[in-house]
Amino acid sequence: MAEEQSGQEKTEEPTARRLQDARKKGDVAKSMEIPSAAVLLLGLLTIYFLSGFMLENLLNLLRHYLTHLHTINIIPGNMVVITQESMQYVAILTGPLMLILFITALASNYAQVGFLFTTEKMEPKLEKIDPIKGFGRIFSMQTMANTIKSIAKLTIVGFVAYKEIMKNLNGILPLMDQEPYAILAFYAKVSFWIFLKAALIIAILAALDYAFQRWQFMNKMKMTKQEVKEEAKMTEGDPHVKGRIRSIQMQMARKRMMTEVPKADVIITNPTHLALALAYDNETMSAPTVIAKGAGVIAGKIKEVAREHNIPIIEDKPLAQALYKAVEINEQIPDNLFQAVAEILAYVYGLKKKSA
Repeated sequence: MAEEQSGQEKTEEPTARRLQDARKKGDVAKSMEIPSAAVLLLGLLTIYFLSGFMLENLLNLLRHYLTHLHTINIIPGNMVVITQESMQYVAILTGPLMLILFITALASNYAQVGFLFTTEKMEPKLEKIDPIKGFGRIFSMQTMANTIKSIAKLTIVGFVAYKEIMKNLNGILPLMDQEPYAILAFYAKVSFWIFLKAALIIAILAALDYAFQRWQFMNKMKMTKQEVKEEAKMTEGDPHVKGRIRSIQMQMARKRMMTEVPKADVIITNPTHLALALAYDNETMSAPTVIAKGAGVIAGKIKEVAREHNIPIIEDKPLAQALYKAVEINEQIPDNLFQAVAEILAYVYGLKKKSA
């Protein structure tokens, strides 16, 4: 309980920055079962669909060497040519399968973690040879999960193979009277269904393993409340410093605003809480403009400056409230308030003419 009160319990979800830092170190949610299952399943389907092509090339290879067996001289001078020829046949025979398996392995890893290159995991660290930590890893949750996965895969594959063999048991005895090609086709069919069913089940286990790995990774990346606060300070700055900066900025803005008040033609109040300074120059402005506004203490300072410079102060509560809500500093008044402001300005200009 004391640990939770001190904020050391890891209860907060990891932030984007924490996940990004972990990714740079190579720590990501990844299942090694996904590439294995994808390679097994895609490889099996590739063999199924390309079996005719592969069998034909295999027969051509055998036919070539058996036909020219009496002409092939196994001597040092011919070994390079014979090796090159053999490698060409093997490349044609297995090339499509190897290419598909290579692409599948890359795609399954990319689908999990995207493009990631880091040397962090390869750097030598003393903790990797620490016998105590090594002993702890042997009995860790990850090791237990891997053991359970291995036992489950062996059990499932064995059960699937047993059921498939028992289903086709009656077809084995008649094979004694069949041609070698028919025997090979029978065993290829049984083997294909065994591997296909096992691959599908392993794919399901791989999906469950990925979900488990992601859950374990997110739990590992969880943060304490204090860590979240410290990271917020590093990324966004100290809240106290930011508040101080905002306060200084507001003070400077008020000072600049107060220097504009003497240029106003009239001050409109409500009468005590709000004050707005309006100015209008028909040569530079298309409409009257609010050059200063404030509430409470700021409103009092605006009126104080206005009195010092003999600027008329007009009390109009509805107009003051409407202008305060609708118009920001250095913005022109909206059309719906133009008539009311024009009347006040006309009144103020009339007072100035009389005093002149």
